[in-house]
Amino acid sequence: MKLDPIDRRILNNLQTEGRLTNQALSEQVGLSTTPCWRKVRQLEESGVIEGYSARLNRRAVGLGVLAFIRVKIDSHDREESEQFAEQVQTLKMVIACYSLAGDADFLLQVVAKDLDDYADFAMNEIRRLPRIKEMQTTMVLKEIKPFSGYPLEA
Repeated sequence: MKLDPIDRRILNNLQTEGRLTNQALSEQVGLSTTPCWRKVRQLEESGVIEGYSARLNRRAVGLGVLAFIRVKIDSHDREESEQFAEQVQTLKMVIACYSLAGDADFLLQVVAKDLDDYADFAMNEIRRLPRIKEMQTTMVLKEIKPFSGYPLEA
């Protein structure tokens, strides 16, 4: 779907505040309510908007540790990679996983309540995933700019 400037303004506003009413959104993007509602529905139906959710404060919900784990697997055939990816998706403490080009095969973003919880998870869950050759953890000391939305020019 090709995004026009109004689509981008709608998306920027919804990324900032997903609970905007159609009335408030239409005022912010300069459309009347019916065309604004239609555009939002079109963005939803085309898959540009995948859903709505609340951004939570990780520490306030008891998740004091944020870490990234770089994983190398010992086999690079398609089936092995897909099997690894499927199993990672079942792990609730893994909040994001990316397949990489470069010196690692996957990058996992992980949360835990504390270091002991992270250590148990890493040793009992991650290390037991199939075909892991190597894993390296990088602990986040401070979140400087957490993800808050994609950059869209309006």
